Amino acid sequence: MAARLDHIARQAGVSKATVSRVLNERPGVSPKARSAVLTAMDVLGYERPIGLRPRSSGLVGLITAELQNPVFPFFAQVIETALARHGYTAVLCTQTPEGAGEDEYVGMLLDRGVSGILFVSGLHADTTIDRARYHTLRRRRLPIVFVNGDLPGLGVPCVSCDDVAAGRTAARHLIELGHRRIGFVNGPLRYSTVQRRLAGFRAALREMGRGYDADLIELSPFDVEGGQSAASLLVERGATALVCGSDLMALGAVRAVRRHGLKVPEDVSVVGADDSPLMSFTDPPLTTVRQPVQAMGVAAVRALLDEIKGRPAKAAEYLFQPELVVRSSTRARWTRQDGDAAPARAR
Repeated sequence: MAARLDHIARQAGVSKATVSRVLNERPGVSPKARSAVLTAMDVLGYERPIGLRPRSSGLVGLITAELQNPVFPFFAQVIETALARHGYTAVLCTQTPEGAGEDEYVGMLLDRGVSGILFVSGLHADTTIDRARYHTLRRRRLPIVFVNGDLPGLGVPCVSCDDVAAGRTAARHLIELGHRRIGFVNGPLRYSTVQRRLAGFRAALREMGRGYDADLIELSPFDVEGGQSAASLLVERGATALVCGSDLMALGAVRAVRRHGLKVPEDVSVVGADDSPLMSFTDPPLTTVRQPVQAMGVAAVRALLDEIKGRPAKAAEYLFQPELVVRSSTRARWTRQDGDAAPARAR
């Protein structure tokens, strides 16, 4: 190391201390000296540290959760289109249980010299994760933006659907239809989005004079099978309506209801979340709480490009309002007296 520092210092015409400060990205070095050190490294064939490599002005990393949920391909399409309008190309990285994880993708994107990274529903939404990975990116001055899952205090712009409003909207819809035993089906509670939706769900029950029953809360994986498993338990406990954390979970819930010999919505009403593509073509067409993906994706790209161009927006969370889309998977309870009773099995 000492020999290398001396070699670079002699080539650049600066002191070894200056070379050390440049390599460790420490302050106190003039732009001219910094440029001389980096040029000397290139001339001598030394590989620059990742944080000092030139960035490709045309590439932006896009790390998303698995594409099984159709809302994530929708996000990817919107973001890729918005980036292309500004001359950038998205490098799409999809996380899967068997494939590369977020940290591996970040390393690969840094090696490729991307101008910034957009994280869509990634580890940042997990309240139990180590934040150090994101602090490291901030120290490298790499522009990053989060979508759905704020990390307060990190100084990163975040674009989110208002999940509290989403949970409240779904619950109020079912309460207004006369349901009293309303189940909540969602993913693991360690995710901030789940915590917020549950808070909105409970707020609606309180505001509408309904009691909160912990037996009507079931948390499971974010997929069809998870929704089916959780919904099955809630139907057995007499739920007449279900608020689900995603459209995929809602489709699993519909399957669970039918396997109990019941009908949707005649016996059990089901509400999804996201309004993923094709939800109007399911059987029955799914009532859901639409996430404004188009507006959110465009806003996330705008925030990232502002960061890249050196005019960053305020590092805050920007909330976008969800919208209830009523289709055919929900209906009113016919009589008041059956509000607390378990639905009768279809004959």
